[in-house]
Amino acid sequence: MKFVSVRDFRSKSGKVWKELAHEKDLLLTSNGKPIALISSVTGENVEESLALLRRARATAGVEKMQSRSMATSASKLTLKEINAEIEAVRKGRKG
Repeated sequence: MKFVSVRDFRSKSGKVWKELAHEKDLLLTSNGKPIALISSVTGENVEESLALLRRARATAGVEKMQSRSMATSASKLTLKEINAEIEAVRKGRKG
């Protein structure tokens, strides 16, 4: 994957768009740190691309929660304890 700095993105936008057409994905950086992923889409595939990206993010989030659960005692909670925790959070939101 090719990296593009914010400075180049601003000053050489034409070149960036040509690279995007060729590379399909570019990583935008600020001070050498990644800040955004720029991905090539078309009018026909924009909704599908967004749906796939959202699905991938959700899957990664669930995997992260599962890993945290396994690393702590949370994976050993009973169903009764889980339901009590859910109820406590819901009550906290209402008040």
